[in-house]
Parts: sequence; C-alpha cells; structure tokens
Amino acid sequence: MIMPTYTRLYADEQGESHFEDIKVDFTSTDYAPPAPPLNLSVFTPATQFGFMSAPANWSSDWHPSSARNMFFVLSGEWEVTASDEETRRFPAGSALLVEDTTGKGHLSRVISPTDSLAAFVQLPE
Repeated sequence: MIMPTYTRLYADEQGESHFEDIKVDFTSTDYAPPAPPLNLSVFTPATQFGFMSAPANWSSDWHPSSARNMFFVLSGEWEVTASDEETRRFPAGSALLVEDTTGKGHLSRVISPTDSLAAFVQLPE
C-alpha cells in the first residue's frame, strides 16, 4: 500500500499544536461492480475542495489553520513546525490532516527548489 498512515496536526487544550500519526485501515469493497473489489478506507464527510500553488522558498509566520483541511502535496515539498517545536517534512504524495484551528498554530514553508502544488479538502468543524 502506498499510504498506510497520514499525519494529523492538532491543537491541545492549552493551544499548543502537535503531530500524530494516524493509521489508515482498508476493507476489501465491491465499490464499482463489475470491476474487481478495491481496498477502501472509511469515508470522511467533506464540504469543499480546492488547489493551492506556493512558490519555492515560500514561508509563513506562526498561524492557526483557517479551517479543518486534509492537505495533499501533489508536487514540491513542505516543512511544517508545530508549536511544540517538532518539525516534519511532507514531500509529494504526503497527506496532512490540519486541525490546529485555535492556539499558536504552526509554521510552514516550501523547501523544494520548485513551486509546490497541493490539494485541500475542507472538512466540517
């Protein structure tokens, strides 16, 4: 399997952000008969989606997320620092559930030498 886990970025009760690895469970499902079964995860409700392009070397100051988002890196590479000072890298093919909508938030920057393209799926609060 390509992505058996994804990363969650969340804020605790004190407003500090942290990373957590989430395991993805799959079940063999007759999703589109007569095609053979596929391995699917549980579906999560979503409200809308969009794309974002960021130039190479783009960076931010500390900020909370504007909404709960599933962030998929399509090209380029991101580096994100939680307020607990843990830093993780997210290359193309990575998925990040961004839920730190309160508190100090996080830092983010494009660390690839090329621009980055990402897809956002906004989730209900």
